[in-house]
Amino acid sequence: MSQQSLPKLRRASQILFLGLFLLHLFKTEFRGSLRAVQGEIRLDMPYPAIFLQSDPLVAILNVLSSHALYRGLLWSLTILIPTLFLGRVFCGWICPLGTLNHFFSSWKSERKRGLVRIESNRYKRWQTLKYYILIGGLLAALFGSGILGVMDPISFLVRSLALSILPGLNLGLNAFFDLLYRSDIGALRLLADGLQLLFSQFLLSFKQPYFRQGVFIGLLFLFIIALNLRITRFWCRALCPLGALLGLLSRWSILGLEKHPSHCEDCNRCLLDCQGGDDPIPGAKWRKAECHLCFNCVGDCPESGIKFKFLPATPTTVEGPSLQRRKALASFAAGAAVLPLLRSTPGLAVERHERLIRPPGALDEKHFLDRCIRCGECMKVCPNNALHPTLAEAGLEGLWTPVLVPRIGYCEPSCVLCSQVCPTGAIWEITAVEKGWATGASDTSSKSIRVGTAFYDRGRCLPWAMATECIVCEEWCPTSPKAIYLRPAEVFDAAGNPKQVRQPYVDPERCVGCGACEFACPVQDRPAVYVTSVGESRSKTNQILLRRPRGAAS
Repeated sequence: MSQQSLPKLRRASQILFLGLFLLHLFKTEFRGSLRAVQGEIRLDMPYPAIFLQSDPLVAILNVLSSHALYRGLLWSLTILIPTLFLGRVFCGWICPLGTLNHFFSSWKSERKRGLVRIESNRYKRWQTLKYYILIGGLLAALFGSGILGVMDPISFLVRSLALSILPGLNLGLNAFFDLLYRSDIGALRLLADGLQLLFSQFLLSFKQPYFRQGVFIGLLFLFIIALNLRITRFWCRALCPLGALLGLLSRWSILGLEKHPSHCEDCNRCLLDCQGGDDPIPGAKWRKAECHLCFNCVGDCPESGIKFKFLPATPTTVEGPSLQRRKALASFAAGAAVLPLLRSTPGLAVERHERLIRPPGALDEKHFLDRCIRCGECMKVCPNNALHPTLAEAGLEGLWTPVLVPRIGYCEPSCVLCSQVCPTGAIWEITAVEKGWATGASDTSSKSIRVGTAFYDRGRCLPWAMATECIVCEEWCPTSPKAIYLRPAEVFDAAGNPKQVRQPYVDPERCVGCGACEFACPVQDRPAVYVTSVGESRSKTNQILLRRPRGAAS
């Protein structure tokens, strides 16, 4: 195969892996299917988060922050090993975000004049910014924070699509189908039936999801994509920490670019479609760490003045990035300082937000922040749309980490999907039996995982404040025995007449904090029953129950 045909092969690879990524994104979403296991109804996710598990940056962050490698992250070797031999082949051939950036950059390039395209694709000093981001983020991980995961390209793409773009698309498609259904033309209704049946298998959600911060997350994604219309693959060239990591590793690769200036006629066609800004043109130093191996340069060269080959002569190659010592030291200092600064506020240590309810299986808050990369996988798979990205509840360090919002959705008793798809172990993988909430459990008072405790606002509760019978919260309570119990009481209505109602109470020994009571409460604006994180089993200090020490006198 000639090198001139490699760009076509690369395009086919990009389309293939982008399709696999989207298919995987659709498949790792609950679509209303249940299965019976030994007589119990279970929610299971047969597809692991393979793209995140094969992400080398996620694996390294996990090792540095937790001093361990969570299951599945060894898949990252499938990216690391080829990089050591071939260079940044992942960026040019596999990365789904890189493919989207490439598409919009190419669309923009076709509209630019040749001289402008050539100049825009020359190497720029600002391309080293991603290496400084990587240095600071890795040092922060070494001190115990996975905050760099916010900028990981796979995490960024999953979060953006799952929490904003796809819910918006889902809403738009349903509105379109409703428009067809309202038509008086029978053919349009049949078309709507067919399209809805087709899309429900792959694209449409089981029910319309809504996510907090979704607008901001979506606008940020669209802004990054729009930057490609100005600068070719700006995210990849300037911001991507995974690209920086692979660029550092590629200096040892045995595949390189060999230039033959005697064959060059200075047509500059090799710069027309260069995606990495790595100066493949003869007469300039080729920046090996910046090359995405798109092969556009060799595909466009009419004189074969440049060729990729194994073990090339490299007198015109810059093996690694050209970093400035002062900026590198500043990145080290920023990485070392960011965690103490973020955690010097009282939130994590002494004043946690009472509504910071983490998913069942989540580690203690400090270790949770060590591992969480804010990918949004747990939020995407939640069947009740109960998990949402935080804004201020967990402080700046916890931005976009998952939080349970009971008013929007409660934690399904038999569901452990969030723990199955978490790629880093921030939410430890558990079973429905270990969770202990499933219907039919003998007792949820001792060994169940707890995420919080319910409380009553008696001034808003209908039986307590308005002499109105209401037992919705008790009916929805899934624990066995129920954590919400009722006691008959005599109250007086507005006319002063006595009336018998049943007033609800919470048994904190049995409450697991699932939020079903708050979700179902008929007081719509601010519920009369609400859940806080106190009593969560992942924390030894965030507790409410006072227990007598063993052996103490009664």
